[in-house]
Amino acid sequence: PQLPHGHMPLPSFWKVVEDALQQSGAQLRAFCQAFDTVTPSPGTQPLTPAEERKVLSLVSKHGPDKLYQVTSNISGSKDLDLTLLRGQIVALLQSADTKGNTGRWLVDAGGPRGFVPAAKLRPY
Repeated sequence: PQLPHGHMPLPSFWKVVEDALQQSGAQLRAFCQAFDTVTPSPGTQPLTPAEERKVLSLVSKHGPDKLYQVTSNISGSKDLDLTLLRGQIVALLQSADTKGNTGRWLVDAGGPRGFVPAAKLRPY
C-alpha cells in the first residue's frame, strides 16, 4: 500500500509527521486544560456564578488563606448560628466564639456573619 505522502522526499515527509504530532499535542494540551477548568477537584462542589462572585468578594476582603468550604449541611440552632449548605464557601473571622469555645468559629458567609461548627469546615 502506498502511503499518502510516500512520493515526498524523506526530510519533507518527517516535517509533515512532526507538524501533525505537534498539532495533536497542542490539541491534547488544550483539551486537558479545558477538562481541568470544567471538572472541580474531588470533594469540591462546582460553584454557581453567584457563589463565585461571593468567593471573589470574600477573598478580596479576607484573603485566600481565610477561606473554608462547608463539608456538610449546617443547621444553626442557637442565636447567631448560621444555616449553610454543603459546598458553600465562607471566610474565617475568628477561630472561637464569644465564650472562647474553639469548636465554634465566627465566619462571614458573604453577607450574613455567624457561628458554625469548626468540624464542618475545611480549608478551601
